[in-house]
Amino acid sequence: MEQVRKGERRTDPDGPRPLADAILRLIWREKRISRADIAEQGGLSRSTVSEVVNEILPMGLVAEVGLGKSRGGRRPVLLEFQDGACVILGVEMGAAHVDVALTDLRGRVLSWQHRKHPVRTDPEGTRALIAELCDACLADSPDKSLPLVGIGVALPCPFDPAQPDELSAIVLPEWKGQLGLASLGEKYGVPVMVDNDANLGALAEHWWGAGRGYEDFAYIKVATGIGSGHIIDGEIYRGATGVAGEIGHTSIDPNGKPCICGLNGCLVTLVGTQALLERAEELLAEFPDSEFAAGDRGIRELEAAARRGDRLALQVVEEAAGHLGTVVAGLLNLMNPSMVVIGGDLSDVGELLLEPLRETAQGRTLVRSITASEIRVSELGPKSIAIGAATLVLKAALADSSLFPHIEVDAEVAASGQ
Repeated sequence: MEQVRKGERRTDPDGPRPLADAILRLIWREKRISRADIAEQGGLSRSTVSEVVNEILPMGLVAEVGLGKSRGGRRPVLLEFQDGACVILGVEMGAAHVDVALTDLRGRVLSWQHRKHPVRTDPEGTRALIAELCDACLADSPDKSLPLVGIGVALPCPFDPAQPDELSAIVLPEWKGQLGLASLGEKYGVPVMVDNDANLGALAEHWWGAGRGYEDFAYIKVATGIGSGHIIDGEIYRGATGVAGEIGHTSIDPNGKPCICGLNGCLVTLVGTQALLERAEELLAEFPDSEFAAGDRGIRELEAAARRGDRLALQVVEEAAGHLGTVVAGLLNLMNPSMVVIGGDLSDVGELLLEPLRETAQGRTLVRSITASEIRVSELGPKSIAIGAATLVLKAALADSSLFPHIEVDAEVAASGQ
C-alpha cells in the first residue's frame, strides 16, 4: 500500500478523499484483510483506520465477512472487497469488428458480444452497433440489477488524451476526426473512457494476464493494423502526444508495398491480417493441395490450417514471424522490456509463431537484451482488448472512488463491527 497520512482524511463530504481511496485500493488488492493489517501496512493508527473503514462500508464495495486469526487478543473482523458489487462495460472497436465485454470488478467476463462490422468505413453504423451490443451484454448479465460504473472504449488508431474525442484522419478517414460517443455515456449515465487498443491490451495483460508481476513489458497486437502498448514502471507509456507504440508503421522494406501512412514496406503491409491473407493467396500456386484452398479463407481458417500442419499456412506464419522478429529485435535493443506479449491474430498458433520469432530476434539483438526478455502470447486471447477497456474504467475508479455508483446497503450492517 502507498504510504498515506492522517491529514489526508476527508473533511468535505463532497471533496477528494485520498486516504479512503488508498484504503479501498488496499482492500481490493488484498481481497480480504483486517483493520489491524490495514493499519500496519499503511502506517496508520487503528482508530484512524476504523474511522475511514466506517466511511467506506456504506459505499457497498466492502463487507465484513467473519473473523480472522487471533494474534493474542480478540479475533479481528475481516473486510472483503465485493467484486460483484458493480459491473463495467469494455468495448473494442476493431477495424472490421466490434467486441463488448461486461466484467465485474476483478476483470472476470460476465457476458460477451462479438459482431463483424466495417468499422473503418461506417461510423454511424458502428456507434449504433456499440450501443446495441452494450445493451445485449447488460441484458445477458447474470444479475441485471448491478449498477454500471462506466464504459471503456478501445480505439484502432492513435489516441491523444488531451483530445479524447478526436480520431486519426489517416487511419479512420470516414470518421471525420470525431469519435462521437458522448450519447453513449448519456444513455447509461456513466463516464466513457477511451484509449488506444494496444495500450489497453497491455493494461489487461498487466492486471490479469501474462504481464502480471511485470513492471516493464510490451504488448504487440497483430490484427488488421499492428500496434504496441508499453508498460513502464507499472503504467502505460503514451509518449509526448499520446501516439507511442505505432510499431506497425515501422518501415522494414523501403521498396515494399505502400502503406496508408505514406511510407513503403511498413510492418503492417507484411503482417497485418489483409497482408497475411494476400500472401496465402499468392502461395496457393505452390501449394495447390493446401486445405486453405477449400472453403472460407479468413485469418481463423489460416490459423487452424497452421495448427494442423498445413505447409502453406506454416510458411505464412514463419514469414510473419520473421518480419515481427525484426521489429521486436529493435524494440528489445531500444527499451529492454522484461517481456513481449503477442496478442491478436496469429497468437493462437502459439509456438509455431514464437519459435521463429525468437530465433529472428535473437540474431538481431544484443545477447543481454534477448536473454533478459521473455516473448510469449497473450493469456487473455481475443477478449483481451475489451477486458483492457473495462480495466481502464476500474483503474480510474480505484484511484477516485467517487466514480463508483451509489449502492444501497443495510445501514446497520454497514456500521456493525470495528
